Amino acid sequence: MKENQQSLLLQSIPRFPPPKGVKLSYGTAGFRADASLLESTMFRVGILAALRSLKTGSVIGLMITASHNQVSDNGVKVADPSGGMLTQDWEPFADDIANAPDPHSLLQLIIEFAKKEEIGFEGRQPAEVLLGRDTRPSGEALLDAAKQLNSGGTHTPIGFGLVHHIAIHSSVICLFNFYLGITSVVGAIATDMGVVTTPQLHWMVRARNRGMETSESSYFHQLSSSFRCLMDLKPEERKNNGDDDKLVVDGADGVGGEKLQQFKKTLTGLCIEVRNQGDGMLNEGVGADYVQKEKVAPRGFGPADVGLRCASLDGDADRLVYFSVTSNENNKIELVDGDKILSLFAFFIKEQLSILNEGEGEKENGSYQARLGVVQTAYANGASTDYLKEMGLEVVLTLTGVKYLHEKAAEFDIGIYFEANGHGTILFSEAFLSWLEVTHKTLLSTSEGSAKQKAASRLLAVSQLINQAVGDALSGVLLVEVILQYMGWSVHRWNELYHDLPSRQLKVKVVDRSAVVTTNAETVAVRPIGIQEAINAEIAKYPQGRCFIRPSGTEDVVRVYAEATTQDAADALASSVARLVDQCLGSGTA
Repeated sequence: MKENQQSLLLQSIPRFPPPKGVKLSYGTAGFRADASLLESTMFRVGILAALRSLKTGSVIGLMITASHNQVSDNGVKVADPSGGMLTQDWEPFADDIANAPDPHSLLQLIIEFAKKEEIGFEGRQPAEVLLGRDTRPSGEALLDAAKQLNSGGTHTPIGFGLVHHIAIHSSVICLFNFYLGITSVVGAIATDMGVVTTPQLHWMVRARNRGMETSESSYFHQLSSSFRCLMDLKPEERKNNGDDDKLVVDGADGVGGEKLQQFKKTLTGLCIEVRNQGDGMLNEGVGADYVQKEKVAPRGFGPADVGLRCASLDGDADRLVYFSVTSNENNKIELVDGDKILSLFAFFIKEQLSILNEGEGEKENGSYQARLGVVQTAYANGASTDYLKEMGLEVVLTLTGVKYLHEKAAEFDIGIYFEANGHGTILFSEAFLSWLEVTHKTLLSTSEGSAKQKAASRLLAVSQLINQAVGDALSGVLLVEVILQYMGWSVHRWNELYHDLPSRQLKVKVVDRSAVVTTNAETVAVRPIGIQEAINAEIAKYPQGRCFIRPSGTEDVVRVYAEATTQDAADALASSVARLVDQCLGSGTA
């Protein structure tokens, strides 16, 4: 690292000391904490993003969000060149620089890491980073602060005193910290994409690195045109039931509701009413996380909505669940979670592949036997896994966390993954898409209007509608809606695909969570010795019993998940296993 680069870093690093007594960890959700604690983290992640851009020779993204967390929190996620999450190889470096105690330690970490990764600071194309943020109050000050910095020049950290004062006075993270971090790397360019959903920012990074137009309007155009294509390909004989033409969406008082309200004006063939689009408190009694966990209707929904088809987004619009209000009392709902969304997508994709390959042998007529797979975690309801296997689908379990699901899904020609919380998407391999495009062109010239040609058109349209970078509630809503219309299904018919087994989740405080070691996608505990045998003995007492334990990734607790044929049985199984964990590792209070 040359002297001018070190000098630039040394000018800026001392301005942003880390908060005392706070240890941050970069995981699937990125960094998250109370907004007032993240000032130095934002600055340091800006440096990381610039280094990542130099390493890959590509555009990187930074999204300021705390997703479904409470409104006082904020955070940051890094988007890699593919539009996906930051590679796991760089997560330890993210932890190290976020927690480096002083300027010297931080500078040494950067120098050593850059040497290890062979990152050149000069003589290559400059680093470029796209910035996005959601609608949190702590994000409102971000743009103003950034503008003040930019008025002094983007490549030199000018005006520290003024802007730093704004950050302290406002008790918020400021976007200028990203700019200062990014532009502390010589020649780096930071581009503010404004207020966007998390999936939009990831989509933009993917698009920019593929040479496509990068704007919100191009994102909306791609979604609306592919949605229109799929709507035009609905079979005439499959009519909607007519009793649920309207979709009512809970926007979680976040960025997703705001964007959907804007986007719906360009959609035809779909009637959407958006509630909770910024007129209440973000994520408070609203949103996909609340609905999925509490199994009640969000704020703003009540008896007048009984029987309507409803959906809920989370705060940054990367999660989606459906529901219908079923009772005039206590806002009870019929929940249609991420497992059911996965099942709907898998059903539709499998049908289109079957049509496309009908009557063709494995190697005849250029037929491509696409490998279709679905990916879940151990937290997926056992009934959903059984249903998918009964469909003849290949089902794979991974460790908990979207990054593991996404990585495994990418191994298939078509990989579908979802967590029960509503975060998921569909991935199409480049090899399969190349074959599909050629096949579609051939079918258009030889048998336009045939079932096979329409199936190929639908699959191509799905690949454009779904956000292949990351889970996207807006594109997910559109795909769900078009498939329901294609099938002629109501939300109630959809929910009857299978019936969830009752389940219960508990957590047990322990002295050291690392004492629990698991294998087989966290479904089997190999440490402490003997605990799995004891768990198996408890499971055997209950019909269709299933239970596993896993250590938390963030706190000294062990999580217990149990299923059985009745709620009482699931509760009893979870409680008995929680007592086992407490006896082995806890404080004797479970």
